Amino acid sequence: MVVAPNWETKAMGHYEDLWYEIHDSIEREGLRKEFNAQLKKMDGQDKHKHKDTRSKWSYAHTKVLQEKSKK
Repeated sequence: MVVAPNWETKAMGHYEDLWYEIHDSIEREGLRKEFNAQLKKMDGQDKHKHKDTRSKWSYAHTKVLQEKSKK
């Protein structure tokens, strides 16, 4: 099971850290295509409609890591 860090608790001003950590993880794992596809899929879903970018990226990151671990 993959457990992603809990970025929801980071204070304001740490957005750059979040973006870097997610980007680095996605690149390191070779999941850019899957990550972008997940973000695009979420754009059409009502449950993600009002989430901010930070929440969407965190969700998509966790989702693609979980999918990878299932393979």
